[in-house]
Amino acid sequence: MFVIRKAEERDQSAILSAAKDVGVFTAAEVACVDELLDIFLHQPDNHDYTFIVCSDEHDRLLGFACYGPTPLTEGTYDLYWLCVSKSAQGKGAGAALLEQVEKELSTWSARMLIAETSSTPSYDPARSFYEHHGFLRCACIRDFYRLGDDLIIYAKYFTNQGSTS
Repeated sequence: MFVIRKAEERDQSAILSAAKDVGVFTAAEVACVDELLDIFLHQPDNHDYTFIVCSDEHDRLLGFACYGPTPLTEGTYDLYWLCVSKSAQGKGAGAALLEQVEKELSTWSARMLIAETSSTPSYDPARSFYEHHGFLRCACIRDFYRLGDDLIIYAKYFTNQGSTS
């Protein structure tokens, strides 16, 4: 059983631990998670980022997601982070987080959700996850992050408010 809820101050260390322990994010990327989480937790009037967490019935954090509106667009949102702890991967926590993100976005008149990821082998599971959940691979920018590490951009289009294609 999963519990999905907005992140709270008490989740901060567990979120950062999950981001570190998953083994794919650089120190700079974990620092970015920390920065965005700090904005979400301490600037309640800022609506650029929303963090949700997935926990088990014992309130152990299994993963988190961060998403928000894409600046200067109408109805486009970014999935900035979707992270599931290694021990919870493949058990539905990521799908539960994504489902909650989409449910929330359906109330915000979302047209699409964008997810960006790396082309490196360690991100194979992330790319498979997005494709399995209806995201379309829309672009590849070669050597974006560093030589040999391309940016892969996925989009999930919403056909009507509240439903996805």
